[in-house]
Amino acid sequence: MFCQVVRYNKIVKCSRKLTNKHQIVHKKLLQHERTTMKKFHSGFISIIGRPNVGKSTLLNRFTGEKVAIVSDKPQTTRNRIRSIVNGDDYQIIFIDTPGIHTPKSKLGEFMVKSAESALNEVDCILFLIEPDKKCGPGDLSIIERLKKVKTPVFLVINKIDQVKKEDLLEVIDTYRKLYDFAEIIPISAASGDNADLLLAAIRKALPEGPQYFPGDMITDQPERHICAEIIREKLLHVLEDEIPHGIAVEIMSLKARTDKDMVDIEATIYCEKDSHKGIVIGKGGKVLKAVGTNARYDIQRLLGSPINLKLWVKVKKDWRESDFLLKNFGYSGKN
Repeated sequence: MFCQVVRYNKIVKCSRKLTNKHQIVHKKLLQHERTTMKKFHSGFISIIGRPNVGKSTLLNRFTGEKVAIVSDKPQTTRNRIRSIVNGDDYQIIFIDTPGIHTPKSKLGEFMVKSAESALNEVDCILFLIEPDKKCGPGDLSIIERLKKVKTPVFLVINKIDQVKKEDLLEVIDTYRKLYDFAEIIPISAASGDNADLLLAAIRKALPEGPQYFPGDMITDQPERHICAEIIREKLLHVLEDEIPHGIAVEIMSLKARTDKDMVDIEATIYCEKDSHKGIVIGKGGKVLKAVGTNARYDIQRLLGSPINLKLWVKVKKDWRESDFLLKNFGYSGKN
């Protein structure tokens, strides 16, 4: 009996030694995994600047898809648009904001507040400018706002394909004296020149973080909102300068047919004046027909199926000053 007890004690001691050895090996394996495993980085990047400097064009360049509408009219973007760029070990959430300007309506006030509120909620700010040698009052106003935040700021000089190299150096020197930018990167959002350099700099600035959105998601905007914005974009391309700011688009219905591959969409275009309604429709419906044809192409690409698009035009006088209508059109509250 005594011999059996001694033999048992030896076995227990031996098993403990093996267990301890296995624990040490297991710990070493875990440490090796942690050091060799790629760390995931993610973050939110705000794109700000004066109206019409190319913010939405840059956003679309990074995502490879049209998630923000583009036109040569100022104040094209009205909402904050989140666009997602995914990589093997990173996720960047870009926030395209309305151009910072002096508001002349409640809609304008909402747009500026949307842009300014994005400054303190992100990991990095891209301040987009055009390559002007002199810093105008609009850009100076934005720089004063930037001085109040602690977020790193990249100066992104867009449209470098429109300026000589020696002039570009003057622009860099001018802005460098006004603010301590973390990076200064000249690009062309339209042609893609240096866009890869800017993306690499952004990736380097990202903190370690989780994957906030699914890897196949490119925007948080619902299909209805994007469809409405595409229609508004086509209106901006054909309308006179004074009309676009008084235009809003609402998707009334978006339904997929059960019997065949087709989506029926009904949208209402709102304008502020009776005289504008006739201009939006055009002689014999020519303008409205062109808008529908151009919008149909982009919406079909977005939805991946043929669409039947019906457009209506209504007058909502002074809707830009109506809290109720602004909220109804998605231009109030958080976005």
